[in-house]
Amino acid sequence: MREITTDAIAGAVARLCIEACVDLPADVEAAIRAGLEREESPLGREVLWLALENARLARERRLPICQDTGFVSVLVELGQEACVVGGDLNEAIHEGVRRGYAEGRLRCSVLDHPLRRKNTGDNTPAAIHVDIVPGDRLRIRVMPKGGGCENMSALRILKPSEGEEAVKQFVVETVFNAGPNACPPLVVGVGIGGTFDLCPHLAKRALFRPLGEHSQDPDDARLERELLERVNATGLGPSGFGGRITALAVNVESYPCHITALPVAVNVQCHAARHKEAVL
Repeated sequence: MREITTDAIAGAVARLCIEACVDLPADVEAAIRAGLEREESPLGREVLWLALENARLARERRLPICQDTGFVSVLVELGQEACVVGGDLNEAIHEGVRRGYAEGRLRCSVLDHPLRRKNTGDNTPAAIHVDIVPGDRLRIRVMPKGGGCENMSALRILKPSEGEEAVKQFVVETVFNAGPNACPPLVVGVGIGGTFDLCPHLAKRALFRPLGEHSQDPDDARLERELLERVNATGLGPSGFGGRITALAVNVESYPCHITALPVAVNVQCHAARHKEAVL
């Protein structure tokens, strides 16, 4: 049994939080550059150029890409032959977020209660999801996600008789209704199936997948391509100013569901699709 200390976990999470907020992932930057080549609207092209320039300055000056440094979502894959020692896994992750936001001088946006609305002051707690997988490694993926795009996300339980076309309409409708509020061009995570609680999680997980990497399920991969085409056909464009590039990618994750339901969730991500990972 391989041992992994909570100190190592906290240190990794702290580093990932800072890196995610100041260093736009290469796949996202490449997608924006590709969008700049395809965009025909002069204003849309300017928005995309500014997004790239902003990412460059943030990386060079070690400053946040966006002032909204988000609510931290953490996906953990814990090998079944690994053992976490020295404390509690969840608390180690929270401690890592706490350290990262203090050391990186990142804005704290988490409230202690949805109704009391007092800031916790250290951007904790994080939203943590743990999967037990084969092996003896611990994979940690961190995503600081801003409120502007998260607030535009949606869940709907469709009737099975409504079929695939209703799924497509709901995704496109959600993106269009988001307008400029979610800071397009977007990455759109779509969850299909599962249960009421699982479906939105599928949509969030879809956002962690590298852009340009399609689902291994052929039907989901086809749906990704068709949805991206439909979303970009809305003409919403960069920052909602009009244009061809409303979304950089649409990623779909599906799961088996009950015979009576067709759950669909759309988790909208802004052009600053921040995420980093480490393996311990």
